[in-house]
Amino acid sequence: MDDCDSALFLYEEAMAYTYSAALRTAAAVRVADHIHAEPRPVGELAEATGTRPDALRRVLRLLASRDVFREHPGDRFSLTDRGRSLRGDAAVCAVPGILMFTDTMFWTMTHELPASTRDPHPRFARFFGRSLPEYLDADPAVDGLYREGMATVSDAENDLVARACELPENGTVVDVGGRNGSLLVPVLRGRPGLRGVLFDRPEAVDTGRLEAAPDLEGRWRALGGDFFEEVPPADVYLLKRILHNWDDERSVRILENCRRAMAPGGRVLVVDAVIPPGGGMHQSKAMDLMMLAALTGQERSEAELEPLFTAAGLRLSRVIGTPSVMSVAEGVPA
Repeated sequence: MDDCDSALFLYEEAMAYTYSAALRTAAAVRVADHIHAEPRPVGELAEATGTRPDALRRVLRLLASRDVFREHPGDRFSLTDRGRSLRGDAAVCAVPGILMFTDTMFWTMTHELPASTRDPHPRFARFFGRSLPEYLDADPAVDGLYREGMATVSDAENDLVARACELPENGTVVDVGGRNGSLLVPVLRGRPGLRGVLFDRPEAVDTGRLEAAPDLEGRWRALGGDFFEEVPPADVYLLKRILHNWDDERSVRILENCRRAMAPGGRVLVVDAVIPPGGGMHQSKAMDLMMLAALTGQERSEAELEPLFTAAGLRLSRVIGTPSVMSVAEGVPA
């Protein structure tokens, strides 16, 4: 590859954000809700979504190049299997997650990445005037977008994660920082002998999903607290998307509290987007840059997780992959 080929390749890579913009547009105007089994003319789709036909055609044409929609003769479009979670009636609707990931709070901060490579402090507060948690607390609409988006992202992962977790047939499992218990529900359903504790800050605990599962009645309880201070006793601790929010020091503190309260023979299961070795594509690497721009945490590799476990009196025994971006890093007493 000569310099001209390299430059042309890099120009195309630099324009990749246009795909995210097109995907956000399709999600925002809910165009997929108006496409059923047969291809529909773009004029009808534009009328149904309140958009201009030519503009919508150009958006859908780009998305068709990534197999989200399919382009047909006569300016008609259909929805592919890959794009079906754009529909509101999909078993897992991806629209809230797409709107969250492409919202100003993340989109703008990725533009700030050059400064983030020099500034040891998160750029979010410098740009928005407050930290991301404070920003969410100050705007109920944005907070709702974030919570709904993260909930739908988790809904696409949790069954896969629950099946990957090797848990005892009996005992107690604590969902640390579990908020709405969306992981605890499939975990308990898969192990009828287990009992569960949903543990989070008192104001964050949401038991709605557990209450909506009558088959789990009597097998769970909710408990408010601060995982930086202590966690309830248990045989297994689940920490899904927890450590990646925090720096090494605070991550060790959370793990230490789990180790201290753990029953003999217990385990900690850290569920995060563990960065695999090698140079291949993996969504965890993109998520890591989002963390770099907005928060103090990071996505970590197995080699980066191991010293955190060691400092907390644990041994990283294995990392179990799942069909999603998430992996399960298992820690046992050292």
